[in-house]
Amino acid sequence: MAPPPLLALRDVRLTFGGTPLFEGVTTWVAKGDKTCLVGRNGSGKSTLLKVLAGEIAPDSGERFVQPGARIAVLPQDPIIIAASVADYVAQGLPPAERDQMFRVDAVLDAVGIDGTRDPVALSGGEGRRAALARALVGQPDALLLDEPTNHLDLPTILWLEQWLAAYGGALVMISHDRRFLDTVSRQTLWLERGVVRRAEFGFTGFPAWQEETLAAEEAELGRMDTRMRQELHWLSRGVTARRKRNMGRLRALQHLRHDRAERKSAVLAAGRQAALAAESGEISGRLVIEADGVTKRFDDKRIVEDFSTRILRGDRVGLIGPNGAGKTTLLRLLTGELEPDSGTVRLGTNLEAAYFDQRRAALDPEKSVWDTLTDGRGDNVWVRGRPQHVVGYMKDFLFSEAQARTPVRALSGGERNRLLLAKLLAKPSNLLILDEPTNDLDMDTLDLLEEVLADYDGTLLVVSHDRDFLDRLVTSVIAVEGDGEVAEYVGGYSDYLRQRPARDDNAAPRPAPKPQAAPRPQSPRTRLSYNETRELDQLPGRIDGLVAEIARLEAELADPGLYARDAIRFSVAASRAEAARAELEAAEERWLELEAKREEAAGK
Repeated sequence: MAPPPLLALRDVRLTFGGTPLFEGVTTWVAKGDKTCLVGRNGSGKSTLLKVLAGEIAPDSGERFVQPGARIAVLPQDPIIIAASVADYVAQGLPPAERDQMFRVDAVLDAVGIDGTRDPVALSGGEGRRAALARALVGQPDALLLDEPTNHLDLPTILWLEQWLAAYGGALVMISHDRRFLDTVSRQTLWLERGVVRRAEFGFTGFPAWQEETLAAEEAELGRMDTRMRQELHWLSRGVTARRKRNMGRLRALQHLRHDRAERKSAVLAAGRQAALAAESGEISGRLVIEADGVTKRFDDKRIVEDFSTRILRGDRVGLIGPNGAGKTTLLRLLTGELEPDSGTVRLGTNLEAAYFDQRRAALDPEKSVWDTLTDGRGDNVWVRGRPQHVVGYMKDFLFSEAQARTPVRALSGGERNRLLLAKLLAKPSNLLILDEPTNDLDMDTLDLLEEVLADYDGTLLVVSHDRDFLDRLVTSVIAVEGDGEVAEYVGGYSDYLRQRPARDDNAAPRPAPKPQAAPRPQSPRTRLSYNETRELDQLPGRIDGLVAEIARLEAELADPGLYARDAIRFSVAASRAEAARAELEAAEERWLELEAKREEAAGK
């Protein structure tokens, strides 16, 4: 027997700015559930979390909370108002328990932050940890977490995963961090087009579920197309002669058209991705950055001690380490912005750098999206040396035309990051420096960003705590461990974990030597078999034949008298056209698969 819900919504409807956001949402969270809430940026995930928390009242429907249950919320952008960090965290305790400061001290120690500090002086990562401590300190029955890993360093993320794994209450979390969701989640809520679907498996099973659902919807659209053709042919004969009797059928067709248009628009929207593209500028010299024996200290704090590296054109280097260990300082040293105390840094020739700042300092909150992209000059964006109308460029990054005059301050965190990426990627560059670029991005945009960066033929330096992102992208990792200890490892984050020596002594790590030019990760080359070669040769002819057949069938079905003359022939032609389209799609995908395999075997 399933446990009773701790928190539930029934038939919830909510309109935002005149637009329906949720349509009859019914869902629940039981004690012990560890639920991830997934969906595209702008689909309303954070708003739904606020409805669950009781912070936003729906237009209609019911919210249920078990009597006496404690609900704690970690917002995406917490506002910290208190005399000290400890006072702020104590606000998470019930009023009758706020004198139990030992609980505050314990959770602050776990997240690694000093409770006596002034909240105004906290960095983004420190503020996030303080807000997390406030959510955890009251030992709530249900935790609602909006992007809990944003701005957290890897040690804190690992601690949080362990804590949540042992947590016995109900959990709902929104996160772009796949590794985090894979590790923690056991149930999935998928918010798509105002509807919430629930699955009794964690995020690991979500991608396959999403593909199956969208494929089923696309198949339904095909069936609706066939029904529409049949109705149109029937109406061409029937409405004039039997107008009164057939007005109901005419209205049914109009509803069908409207329904199909909405379904098609929704399916297309579900599959939309930001059309990111990065183009390198003038080719840099082969050597991009060379550091030899670099040391840097601030007062008595060692940041970097005798560190050397050589970064060549095309390298993709990830920088990792705890917050405050010195990643940003090392980045400034490597890019020549900061002078080392000793050692040398040599930069290559013809460098054109573009910088993504996680604080989004390049964005003016009072400027509109339009003015941010055009710099207030006209209606064109110069995209890598070519003019493009600002509205078209906005749409490439999933902004609607209606958002053109929206001020930056009104955008969500993910939308601000997309806007900053749009501004950054419009400029030609051969050195991209990205400081936590994945914060607040939805997974579709994150996937596309990874593809763009993988194809970028310049050099990449990226600071990130996203383990999956690093594993998919970088060719080497520079680990800033603290107390001046910096070392470089070949591969991504998982490779770093395997190579990093045990740290139960004071010996400095001895990483594997980095090759002179770290190659891009490649799969072992596999030659095409005889049958695959023959299939590849035959596929273009088959594709051309299917295209011609589909064109012929569509021309036949366009005949307004066909259905009246031969209803069976019409049905057969419509069915064959639908099957031919599916065969064409499969043939094109197979050709791409075999062609990619052939190019890989040839070493292209």
